[in-house]
Amino acid sequence: MECTIAHQSEQLEAGSARRVECEIQAIALGETAKWLQAATPGVQVQLTGFLAARSQHSKQLRLHVTKIEFVEGKQNG
Repeated sequence: MECTIAHQSEQLEAGSARRVECEIQAIALGETAKWLQAATPGVQVQLTGFLAARSQHSKQLRLHVTKIEFVEGKQNG
């Protein structure tokens, strides 16, 4: 399953707060894909995985999700 993940947070950089917002393409396989597909848009999740190029001919990154944890307490993996 492929989808777009949106990230929003506030990070500390050189002693100052910085607002961070970005989107990244993500892919999940097997059971993790089922859990990700079941997630309601806008729900907060914590994803674990690794970054890799979309293909051998692309420098664009994609997050390969290996674990999904719902902030509300439901989790997989």
